[in-house]
Amino acid sequence: MAEQSSDKRGASWLWYLLFILPFVATLWVPFYSSIEPQLGGVPFFYWYQFLWIFISAALTLIVYFATTPKK
Repeated sequence: MAEQSSDKRGASWLWYLLFILPFVATLWVPFYSSIEPQLGGVPFFYWYQFLWIFISAALTLIVYFATTPKK
């Protein structure tokens, strides 16, 4: 019984690693510091960062549902 609880806790901890993705993707500026490709006239530099807002929200939702115990 205690081993099962430990496994669940360990597995849920791994979900939090998804929060690293937005940091890596947005803090590595040379990766997206360019004008092309443009999306609707918006330079890549801006829409890439804006896209990560939605991706981060989706990741937060995934981690929330994966780590919240079911009642």
